[in-house]
Amino acid sequence: MRALDRELKRGAAELMILALLDAQPRHGYDLSKLIEARSGGRLKFHIDSLYPLLYRLEEREWIKGTWVEKPDERRRRVYKLTPAGRRVLADQRRTWDAFVDAVRQVTGGEHA
Repeated sequence: MRALDRELKRGAAELMILALLDAQPRHGYDLSKLIEARSGGRLKFHIDSLYPLLYRLEEREWIKGTWVEKPDERRRRVYKLTPAGRRVLADQRRTWDAFVDAVRQVTGGEHA
């Protein structure tokens, strides 16, 4: 069961990151804070797990990171969604929607 739990969390994390980057380019800290804020504090990403995920998504060419320097600010890596990432996001949204719908049907939750 732990392996399934890990896979669900990883898949959900990828979906959230890709969805937030679909709206606009963002840096890692911004992604972390947005996820926490939009989930009402129920989901938190620690930097030690967020950045390896961003690097993996970049290696898969689903996102692209660029270093940005602004006066009087430290250098930050800003990530944006690539066309391949946009396709993956669409696929993941369909998969998650079908998964959630199936779970609701089995458990008698909403929309059953």
